[in-house]
Amino acid sequence: MTIRIAMWSGPRNLSTAMMRSFGARGDCACVDEPFYAHYLLQTGLDHPMRDQIIASQPHDWRAVRDALMAPVGQPIQYQKHMVQHMLPEVETDWLNGLVNVFLIREPERVVASFSAKRGAPSPAELGFCRQRELFQQLRTRGREPVVIDSADIRRAPEVALRALCKAAGIDFTERMLAWEPGAKPEDGVWGAHWYDAVNASTGFAGPEAELPVLEGKLANLAQSLQADYQAVAAHKLVID
Repeated sequence: MTIRIAMWSGPRNLSTAMMRSFGARGDCACVDEPFYAHYLLQTGLDHPMRDQIIASQPHDWRAVRDALMAPVGQPIQYQKHMVQHMLPEVETDWLNGLVNVFLIREPERVVASFSAKRGAPSPAELGFCRQRELFQQLRTRGREPVVIDSADIRRAPEVALRALCKAAGIDFTERMLAWEPGAKPEDGVWGAHWYDAVNASTGFAGPEAELPVLEGKLANLAQSLQADYQAVAAHKLVID
């Protein structure tokens, strides 16, 4: 029986490096942001490579769900999800049988990173509110979701990944700590725009620097996201 791990994060949050880590295991099938095309069609947002993304994936969320639950031929499946892609019409009952993991990052870092890449974001684009909503929804259904902080992974990759694997019910392997550079077959077509840094990497970057200093609208945006971030962060794994 395949253990399916759904990793829920917002943008600019180590999620692609985590996909590289799981992909390096050798026993894991990875899926990259499978609801992206549905999200773009429903919201009308003009993201980079919009037409290519829409052409590359199923548009109906039900078809995406069914594909995610189909046999994969590996003992582990890693589903990389952006929480903002889970629009209200997307039912979530199918998540009950998955290991749901929430990957979090401090708002200041997310806002600074996103704005440097794509300009000033809206709160909805960063997904903090939706992450909190989904986390609280899943908590009521039995198995407690796992929460892990990207800063902990970068600070102590092996310790953090051991804790994550234990919480997810899978064995840790040191193969998760390094990977070959370059694009991977599971990457979405948008990787050509977004994945330059991770494609050049061979492992997790070192600990992050001090929090960036934001000003004006960006500072106000980061502050407005704190309550949603803290509500989920209160449940994160403790990494010694």
